[in-house]
Amino acid sequence: MNEQFLKDVDAGLSANPKFLSSKYFYDERGDALFVKIMNCPEYYLTDAEHEIFKDQTAALVDAFDVKKQKFELVELGAGDGTKTLELLRFLENDYNFSYLPVDISENALQKFSGRLKTEVPNVLINPQQGEYFAVLKSLKQITEPKIILFLGSNLGNLLDERAHEFVQQLAQSMNVGDKLLLGVDLKKSADIILPAYNDAAGFTRDFNLNLLTRINRELDANFDLSKFNHKPFYNEEEGIAYSFIESQVTQDVTIKSISKTYHFDKEERIHTEISRKYDDETIDHIFAKTSLVKKKVFTDSQNLFADYLFEKEAL
Repeated sequence: MNEQFLKDVDAGLSANPKFLSSKYFYDERGDALFVKIMNCPEYYLTDAEHEIFKDQTAALVDAFDVKKQKFELVELGAGDGTKTLELLRFLENDYNFSYLPVDISENALQKFSGRLKTEVPNVLINPQQGEYFAVLKSLKQITEPKIILFLGSNLGNLLDERAHEFVQQLAQSMNVGDKLLLGVDLKKSADIILPAYNDAAGFTRDFNLNLLTRINRELDANFDLSKFNHKPFYNEEEGIAYSFIESQVTQDVTIKSISKTYHFDKEERIHTEISRKYDDETIDHIFAKTSLVKKKVFTDSQNLFADYLFEKEAL
């Protein structure tokens, strides 16, 4: 049994309001469902950022300024790596680099690494499984220049204060001259954003509820998924999308491995994830008083998504 998983689930279900960490979405089924989410028509984020990597690859690499030196390309939260493949294909034969994909999901890393060996066989790959903050500590030891990719608006899973702390820690793991390419979803109206978290095919619903399935399987709990539902919400004024699991009835759920029961009122929610949306002002606020300086911004043709390039400078 994963003791940390049990500890975190117990803490979240014992809290008021209840919550569960989004990092536990990613078991094998969760990985597969997230790939389906990224490919569904409502989830514009994937296509918008992929467009940037596909149509502006040369401009991105030119901004990296790494033509004449060996460098490390580090990606935090690599996932299935579809966007990154556009970049790797461009770099493969004319640049001296190695690629370090980092992901919390060992399953996703194994699948992606296998794909890379087939599609970009000349790229040296060093996958690392783990949480971002844990892996970041080791990055400082890399002596070659680093280009760090943090794509897919993964920063949006953190509230601004926590995002600022993350950026500060990231900056501390970088050397002067290292660069960060940060992909973020831009602020826009609810009629565009909310369907991305509530697709018609139900993949996002299944992805959210799969967390309960995982708790049942790994912690011997008795969640009845038919009595819970996926409940997204988008606050357009603050620019944050929220995901909840909502109890459809008054009920009790037991985690048998610790003989503990949790009560749910009808319509009581478990908060599972936030998805922050950004504009220049928000980005500038998060990066204020760090050593990372904004150098360039790449956007897709519809201005839905942006990739910000930062460089570490001496304080």
